[in-house]
Amino acid sequence: MNDEQVTELLYQALETEIGGVQVYQTALRCAVNEDLHQEWEKYLSETENHVRIVTDVFGKLGLGTETETPGRRVVRLKGQALIQAMETALAEGDPAAAQLVAAECVVDAETKDHANWELIGKIAGKATGDKKKVLTEAYEQVEEEEDMHLYHTMGWARELWIESLGMPAVLPPPEEEKKVTTPIGASRAEQSRDDML
Repeated sequence: MNDEQVTELLYQALETEIGGVQVYQTALRCAVNEDLHQEWEKYLSETENHVRIVTDVFGKLGLGTETETPGRRVVRLKGQALIQAMETALAEGDPAAAQLVAAECVVDAETKDHANWELIGKIAGKATGDKKKVLTEAYEQVEEEEDMHLYHTMGWARELWIESLGMPAVLPPPEEEKKVTTPIGASRAEQSRDDML
């Protein structure tokens, strides 16, 4: 394995989680739907815990949490752009539109977050010794929550768009009702939406 790139991924994962807290804090200001607001409150709490988990990984692996890398800076900029997009939508004064923008921004943030954890799982599978133990423990604590964050919010974004287009929407979305945690489950949930109308 390329240890330098493994370390880079871990720094990006930490920054993604830190930025994710800020993304959820802003998204909550945009949430109009009470079910969505409750879900994002839960995801904010879980993301705050993910920051603690990754920080703990850094301590166990002897990495400094303040170290800057080029990739970490890019992740931070992307997170700031998502926050700025939501702030702009809020300033426009259309709550439903701001909520939809927030759902899309959360999907963008969670796509990177989900990818980070998939890769951490692959690293854990190939690593040895303490690194294997530390990364496996972290992965097992976080991965399923990351799956839910991504697939459920993708469902929310789709259904909020459908609602905004004047068509019947399933809210909360089928992904949430079915507690989806896999791409196949997300596909099946989306296919079942017509039966839930």
